[in-house]
Amino acid sequence: MWAQETPSPDPTQVPDDAKNPQSPTSPSAGTEVGGGEIVVPDSRIRHDEYSVAEPLTVIGKDEITQAGFNSATDALQSNAVTQGTGQINNAYGGFVTDGGTGANTLGLRGLGPARTLILLNGRRLAPGGTRGSVVAADLNVLPTAIIDRIEVLKAGASSVYGSDAIAGVVNIITDKALTGLRLDAQTNIPQVGAGIDRRVAATFGVQADRLSLIGSLEYRKRDSLARRDVPFFNCPIGGFLDGEGSAFGSGDNFSPDDPRACFTLDNGGVTINTLGLPTRNAIGRTSGVVGRFNRFVPAPGVTTGPFPGYLGVGTYDRDTFDFNQEREPLITGVKTYTGLMSGSYKLDGLGNAEIYAELLATRRKSSAPLYRQLSLDYLQGNPLLPADLRGGLFANPTNTSSGQNIAARAFIGYGLTQARQTVDYVRASGGIRGDFFLPKWRYDAYVGKSWNDGTSEGESFLTDRLANSLNVVANANGTFSCATAAANPTCVAAPALTADVIGGNLPAAFRNYIVQNTIGKTQFRETTYAFNIDGPVFALPGGDAQLALGVEHRRQSINDQPDLNSINGNLFGLTAATPTVGKDNVKEVFGEIFLPILSDRPFFHRLNLTGSARYTDYASYGSDTTYKVAAEWEPFRGFGFRGSYGTSYRAPALAEQFLGATSGFLPTNSDPCSALPVAADQSPNQQIIARNCAAIGLPADFEQRNGITSFRVGGAEAGLSAETSTNWTVGAVVSPRLPESVGSLSLSLDYFDVKVKNGVSDLDGGTILSRCYSNANFDPTAGFCRFVQRDANQALTVTSSFVNLSENIVKGYEFNGRYARDLFGGRFILNANVTHYTEQSTRLFPEEFLTDANGIVTAPNWVGNFDATYTYDGVTFRYGLDWIDGDHHRTYDYFAFDNLTGVSDPDLVQDYKDSYFLEANDYFLHSLSVQFNVQKIYQFTFGVRNLLNKAPPRISAIGFTTVGNAPLYSGYDYVGRSFFANANIKF
Repeated sequence: MWAQETPSPDPTQVPDDAKNPQSPTSPSAGTEVGGGEIVVPDSRIRHDEYSVAEPLTVIGKDEITQAGFNSATDALQSNAVTQGTGQINNAYGGFVTDGGTGANTLGLRGLGPARTLILLNGRRLAPGGTRGSVVAADLNVLPTAIIDRIEVLKAGASSVYGSDAIAGVVNIITDKALTGLRLDAQTNIPQVGAGIDRRVAATFGVQADRLSLIGSLEYRKRDSLARRDVPFFNCPIGGFLDGEGSAFGSGDNFSPDDPRACFTLDNGGVTINTLGLPTRNAIGRTSGVVGRFNRFVPAPGVTTGPFPGYLGVGTYDRDTFDFNQEREPLITGVKTYTGLMSGSYKLDGLGNAEIYAELLATRRKSSAPLYRQLSLDYLQGNPLLPADLRGGLFANPTNTSSGQNIAARAFIGYGLTQARQTVDYVRASGGIRGDFFLPKWRYDAYVGKSWNDGTSEGESFLTDRLANSLNVVANANGTFSCATAAANPTCVAAPALTADVIGGNLPAAFRNYIVQNTIGKTQFRETTYAFNIDGPVFALPGGDAQLALGVEHRRQSINDQPDLNSINGNLFGLTAATPTVGKDNVKEVFGEIFLPILSDRPFFHRLNLTGSARYTDYASYGSDTTYKVAAEWEPFRGFGFRGSYGTSYRAPALAEQFLGATSGFLPTNSDPCSALPVAADQSPNQQIIARNCAAIGLPADFEQRNGITSFRVGGAEAGLSAETSTNWTVGAVVSPRLPESVGSLSLSLDYFDVKVKNGVSDLDGGTILSRCYSNANFDPTAGFCRFVQRDANQALTVTSSFVNLSENIVKGYEFNGRYARDLFGGRFILNANVTHYTEQSTRLFPEEFLTDANGIVTAPNWVGNFDATYTYDGVTFRYGLDWIDGDHHRTYDYFAFDNLTGVSDPDLVQDYKDSYFLEANDYFLHSLSVQFNVQKIYQFTFGVRNLLNKAPPRISAIGFTTVGNAPLYSGYDYVGRSFFANANIKF
């Protein structure tokens, strides 16, 4: 992608792209507001020349097309914008994410989407999505075909735009000068033949003396891409080592080339076709000799031995793979319908006023089928069991056993269940702007309202129906009836235990009874009122000082109503939730002043200062004042320095405050103390865990047989407070005036430093359990263990609310370069963007040392984006390269780091290297395209992304969420080589 960082250019220079009359324009950064004046994203002040004191990236419409992106979402989540920081995208279909399944968000500098402000034509986009945790704008609502350019400010701007502009501001600007009709169509086809992405659009514009109308209609359909469609994911293995440098998977139970190594419980597998019973003698499935087992697979051909009809299995010879599970989406499918209409009308009065309005309306329909394992708990004495199995005790009572002990548990591969999301998003806005009564002053009065209405549907097992169906009585005719049939006349008794039932052959009537489509509704509303004025106040040697003043009032409300079964905790094995209902409002007063102190003086070709301040008053969290100062100094033309320092104050989002108690279930193997290997076979981390589990009285052979319940709640009642942060940048810009025969060159280097204090975040249950029991300085009542409870039956409950992190720090350097020149009768342009992070650290509690993730596999410390274009006679050739730095040691250090001592134990680091492969080579993605512009009417683009079909790196299935053996990280391409074609026709 062409991602131009925009140093302060000489306003007398002609933009490179203007020299190619057949290429659609890529204007200088900034939004025109009339009279040739522009406003850039780091300021609300209009300038008569382009001037930026902070790093700003501009992405043009043509560059989005040439790079092969089929949506604004894909462009915004690319490395050119995100600099390698992880984003929530369509690869997260099987996970609980903010905004619900299918939502796509953007967070700059790795600080999360709640700290990045998304604007459309200079006005904020309200959060969107489904379920209670709606905290950030959903990029799916953005139009694509009508985009003129995208501007990305990677510096704090809270005093200019409000509290959520901590990490930066992204402004999507639509074409304001469009006339006539333009048709646009694009198709992206992965080489694997599945997951095709199509988009068609029509944009139109009418320009008259007083009236301007511009609009677009778009439809996009991206087919789901299943894991089975991509060969790279066909055989996930544990990937453990047998000593540092040994072959990947050499430490697994099976050789990597053995088909049995795929989909074990270490990675990708789930127990199915299996019966759990109290430990007893049986012939081993693998050994063929009698041993002691508590898991068994049906074997009708086995007629001898202590347990005829069954064979005993262990961890690695049980059934753990169902072909249906690989039909789960690797990339979720989505359909979006988007319409945008904007217009303005000029008046004769009210200061030559202009009335303007904009309407954005979208519908997103996503789907993410989910593979489910079903465990049926057969009660003690249950007539559904053979007589010889009724008396044992396999597990204590669960929520499906009607308060009774469990004699047997069938682990069944149920198949796919459907899940769908529909989100309707509307933003209506408008206002009036014109000349203020002071000379050269302007005013702008604005009002906007956003509506988000989401519906989340999913097929779910109902806990009460499972309990009713498993509590049966025998009828005289050999059939069974529910014991509660009088109160539940529609109850269908569970099937008697047989080999067919264990194998997943369940009666249709039983399936229909225990599964119900559950529906949740989410409403999010935001209303904004704003009024601001700006204009000159006095003269300075460098020009007129400019002042902007304004007030803003925003109101937000959320009303998420989960399905009644979710509210009642009646969803078996799935997240349950109570309603999330809350509202907040904020009143703000802000001011900004621009001081052009000197210009065209010796050693002061340009010296500008900017200061801004904002007073913020939240109904929920009180008030505070933020400020920012920025400066740019060019000692002589083409060489300058710039810098800024700002503060921010962010009240928690509505979901962070009021999220209804959301319960979920973690698998039993999420208990770190469960089924640990014998001491001689334990990894370094397992040795620590074993020691800690023994400290609370658990036996060495402890096995968790209860589901683990997790709760996630809003933090308002837990004392959640507002977060504060500081953000400063300093940099240098070189843009020398060179002879035309040499070309034009612009270079910049900026250092950034962001510190968030008291940062709002939440912790997932798996992280809490891992950090609790893996701590070398274990305290069962402190640290992460304070969120963990064990009852008398060793059943675990993990409770997490939104909390204030002690600290979050991101530091680094960003380099941008651009070179252009006429070459062989055409125009050559080379762009480069390289970011080097020096720190990406956090600590959760004040007593901890900062834990720095910088350089680990999913948080690279070097990221680069390069592209070269050559345009000749209406034809543009483009080559693009994305680069993510690899890692060969930082991840080991990170996992061995003790946040209470601040040290990575060298012996523990070596133990990790001996046991796991947590490394990645440098990752390169290449792309090629050619674009034809014909008579300024037709434009055709063809290209390929991931030219070399580069697969993501393989790591051991430990420490990270993995897809196959690849870490789940948005910087990697899971689709593989894909081809794209775009046609654009103007009438």
